[in-house]
Amino acid sequence: MKHTVEEVRLKNGARGLLIDVPDATTMSMQFHFRAGNRYARLKDIEQVAHIMEHMSFGANARYKDEHQFQFEFTKNGAYNNAHTSDFSMVYEADCADFEWDRILDLQKLAICQPRFNEQELVAEKGNVRSELTNYLNDHYLVMVPKVQQLLGEDVLTMRQSLTTISNVKLSDVKEHHRRTHTTNNMRFVIAGKMNGRKAEIKRQLEDISLPAGERFEIPSDILKKANPTLIRRKSAPNLTFGLFMVVNRQLNDEELDSMRYLNHILTGTMYSRIFGAARKNGLAYNVSSYTGTGFHNSAWDITGQVNHEESGKLFDIITRELKNVLDGKIKQEEVEAAKSFALGRYQMGAQTVSQISSFYTRRYFDDDFIKDYYQVPDMIKKVNLERMVDVARSFIKEDIWTLAAVSDGDKQELLDLNEKISTLFSKV
Repeated sequence: MKHTVEEVRLKNGARGLLIDVPDATTMSMQFHFRAGNRYARLKDIEQVAHIMEHMSFGANARYKDEHQFQFEFTKNGAYNNAHTSDFSMVYEADCADFEWDRILDLQKLAICQPRFNEQELVAEKGNVRSELTNYLNDHYLVMVPKVQQLLGEDVLTMRQSLTTISNVKLSDVKEHHRRTHTTNNMRFVIAGKMNGRKAEIKRQLEDISLPAGERFEIPSDILKKANPTLIRRKSAPNLTFGLFMVVNRQLNDEELDSMRYLNHILTGTMYSRIFGAARKNGLAYNVSSYTGTGFHNSAWDITGQVNHEESGKLFDIITRELKNVLDGKIKQEEVEAAKSFALGRYQMGAQTVSQISSFYTRRYFDDDFIKDYYQVPDMIKKVNLERMVDVARSFIKEDIWTLAAVSDGDKQELLDLNEKISTLFSKV
């Protein structure tokens, strides 16, 4: 869908994007605050951000409880949700075009004028406890925060987070909202039909009832290499594993694109070098790779699950193919195939208003950068083999990494697999 983007900088300090999609029949709204778990006032109430997010769609200045508010919000089919991460809290809504102004008003009500009360606090503490306990059944979600902690990030593990829920008081929730929900700390992306509406949207957001506050800095952690770690679970009959590699710097856009296409070559398809080879040999149902960047460091992860009897063979493939990358043994036709795949996904990626909005929020909410959607094909063309290899080598040279797993097996298995992987770091 064709669209145009305007950045709006309001007098109250808030900033955001208004995305005009002339043919849209829906409108998508997202509001972002740096208000996640890392911004809790104290570590022993770390889940205050998560609990506050749950309570945000409860009682407010106009509706006495969650049921009344949700009925009003969704009566014409509109959708709303919110989510909290280490750094961010994001409120989102999608609605039919004919009720965009009503939904925007209700979003503002939930964000700006909640009426936090003890009854809803008790209920949402129970719901957050249930949510995190559910996550304990997902071995990958158990492993990741433990790895973050081992590498040096100032975060809690899932079980540690659970213990903080009971410490959260109503005064903590109100304090977190008051300190983090400010206009200078707010970013927004609103996408849909904008003809004749921009002035009204700007006026409503200019008049939003939040204090000025400040835009919080992103906390900085200096990461370091960690020993292989096994989280033993009787309920884990196979090996859920992750090879996590870090560089203590932010990747630029060209470097990040190069790694994304390299990941496609390694694990993106049934004919990929690692995942495709694993499937062909009956070793693993799924192996994935991911590269992401933040303000202070960047990560390259290779994750998956494998049965104990096949783990050595799978890690032989992983080690072999990563070594091939470091040696520059990638065919140009593989690079071109990855770029062709990316171009196709790009053209499929703007079929809905929500997809268009998500393209911009991924980067804008991080650092106020507006990625140019229409420049993506040219960016794809710029990806080259040499940069792929250079960025991959930089992760190995940094030598900040760990191998972790969740399993019912013996730690010696993980140590043996770690020995295979460690040969990569000793040769660069």
